[in-house]
Amino acid sequence: MLAAFLAAWFFALNGTCANRNLQANGPVWANLGRLALATVLLGAFAHSIGHGFSSASLNWFLLSGVIGMGLGDLGVYAALPLLGSRLTVLITQCVAAPLAALGEWLWLGTRLTAAQIFWGLIILAGVALAITPSKANPPRVRVRPIGFLFGLVAACAQGFGALVSRKGVMVASAAGEATSNATFGLTAAYQRIFAGLVFTVLWFLALRLIGRLPRRSSPVTPKVKRPHWAWLLANGLAGPVLGVGCYQWALATTPGGIVLPIAATAPLLAIPIAYRLEGDRPTRRAIIGGIVAVAGCAALAVAR
Repeated sequence: MLAAFLAAWFFALNGTCANRNLQANGPVWANLGRLALATVLLGAFAHSIGHGFSSASLNWFLLSGVIGMGLGDLGVYAALPLLGSRLTVLITQCVAAPLAALGEWLWLGTRLTAAQIFWGLIILAGVALAITPSKANPPRVRVRPIGFLFGLVAACAQGFGALVSRKGVMVASAAGEATSNATFGLTAAYQRIFAGLVFTVLWFLALRLIGRLPRRSSPVTPKVKRPHWAWLLANGLAGPVLGVGCYQWALATTPGGIVLPIAATAPLLAIPIAYRLEGDRPTRRAIIGGIVAVAGCAALAVAR
């Protein structure tokens, strides 16, 4: 549970870093740069302290990386300009968690208790209350229906990526590997991100060949100061390294149906960060939704 809370916190911090990195370096280099940095750092750890590519679950984590870090990220980046950040996050987080829980029950036989399901839904309800756009606070982009399809792709990829990771944990555990420690989680994160990086590189190469490679949509804003690599470094450390590392550590010990609702609170944890760094004052509804979600997390932590 601690690892899941840490993952949510690092993902929240990563939101601001990712936005600054995107503004400074554009979508291609921002995405590839953070994945490459994470691959180098986590790879150095995995091949020295961890088990590198020697785990019995290697193929499962590589597949999870292609699904979650590859297809999932592409779905998110495609949905953002069509739905805005709040609708994209809402669809991705609130659909991924129940998909992962249902898939884990049908495929892996992991059953959550009624209390765990109830409090997980309370967390998602709090998140939805906090970030759902309204007439007073509408999306900052013109919403297009195709964006919902991309959002659904991102949600399915995140949910199924977590499910495949859980399968990898079970395979490693059956092979006698120690799976309940941070070393295993960070090594699994490296394997996932390595596969995600390869997939993303191939995707952008294909786009370049057909002349559809995305460009930086706007100049660097005054808030984004040079050097550009500083925001890339912060984005890579907060998200793919620490965030995904803790996320994989959590999935190694806890069912996805519990981990994903807690990770879904990242947008709420980002509210005080955005207020402190960017002066983005939270609405009353966001505060109430945050209180509901935090209360749900506390109850879920002790639910059996």
